[in-house]
Amino acid sequence: MNSIQLVLGGCRSGKSKYALTYANTYWQPPKCFLATSEPLDNEMHARIANHKKERGPDWHTMECPITICDTIHNNAHNYSGILLDCITLWISNLMCRDMDDDLIKQQISLFLDTLKKIECPIIIVSNEVGLGIVPDNQMARLYRDLVGYANQQIAEIADRVVFMVAGRPMTVKNDV
Repeated sequence: MNSIQLVLGGCRSGKSKYALTYANTYWQPPKCFLATSEPLDNEMHARIANHKKERGPDWHTMECPITICDTIHNNAHNYSGILLDCITLWISNLMCRDMDDDLIKQQISLFLDTLKKIECPIIIVSNEVGLGIVPDNQMARLYRDLVGYANQQIAEIADRVVFMVAGRPMTVKNDV
């Protein structure tokens, strides 16, 4: 059964831990962890290794910084669920590939279409980036705007939206 869950929150709010705990509670192996981060330095290599160890052997990790739509479409049938962590890094990766905002919005639209077509449940993790001050430069403002746009679009089609604050979930939407 397809269900779409969006887990939002600030940095270190407990989003990923909540999503992983939820998936481990409700999904059976095999489970897919779709990672959008790129190990660009030693710290990220160590973080990624630690996260893989925390997830354990029931999880298959796929590193996919750009082509999440194709990866989900081609692999969803193999898993009881997909945990995608995270949209904010995916948007950043797209921007770093010199995609303009229209092309990024097209990618977001393709992502939404992909979500509607898959048959397994998916949990999508993303940062809420609109609670702080207005950034002082154009690139940071564009990033904030694109992430906010993506979050709104995903929340619109999601069955469940959870906002994390200090490790505590607040249900924003529950159409399950």
